Amino acid sequence: MPMLEVKNLTAGYGDIPVVRDISLTVEPGEILLIGGENGAGKSTLLRAISGFNTPTSGSVIMDGKNVTGLAPERAAHEGLRLVLDNHRVFPELTVHDNLRLGQAAGRRDPDAFAKTLEEIHSVFPILKEKAQARARDLSGGQQQILALGQAFVARPKVLLCDEPSMGVAQMLLPPILAFLRKWAESGTAVIIVEQHLKVTQPYTDRALIVSRGQVALECPSPELTDRLAAWNAQRMAAAHG
Repeated sequence: MPMLEVKNLTAGYGDIPVVRDISLTVEPGEILLIGGENGAGKSTLLRAISGFNTPTSGSVIMDGKNVTGLAPERAAHEGLRLVLDNHRVFPELTVHDNLRLGQAAGRRDPDAFAKTLEEIHSVFPILKEKAQARARDLSGGQQQILALGQAFVARPKVLLCDEPSMGVAQMLLPPILAFLRKWAESGTAVIIVEQHLKVTQPYTDRALIVSRGQVALECPSPELTDRLAAWNAQRMAAAHG
């Protein structure tokens, strides 16, 4: 059984659909990469899955349970977590307190926090160095790392990660992706929306390209470069008659 199954999902803003009839699955321990042009509907898709946008049709099934349209806090409590772009952390709280807040949506024993914190610090020692700094004083890349760490504390069943490279120095992206890869290996199903496909592709299992709100192609990640080139060539040929 997939950990996450999205069936014929349509969602948008008001009466305007942005994504239409999208279906996808993610297995436990699998990372799905979603790419596409700006405005293709990638972020709207994640927001609809996680409850920030209510779908107009279709369903979201997580671990066999229908979570379609649940409020984000309820979805998080069930084990579905969205890490938004632009580093959505609590700016006035310390780094340590931001991480502790990850427990609020968690499903694990609070006593596990210390061990989880050690794991985070081993991968991102900057979060240990700046444990008592306010989140607002971190760089953009450090805030992105903090947002991921906060989600990791909750140990969700499904992690949706929207543009982890947003505002992050390019040299920080591989460690972030490696962290997500290791995280997935513990059984979490992960979806990454990302513009930097070449950098992200090696860390993922399957890829899905969204165009104009619909799935344009889906393939194993190692095939993405060739499949994407062929698809772009077909689009150019069609555009020129």
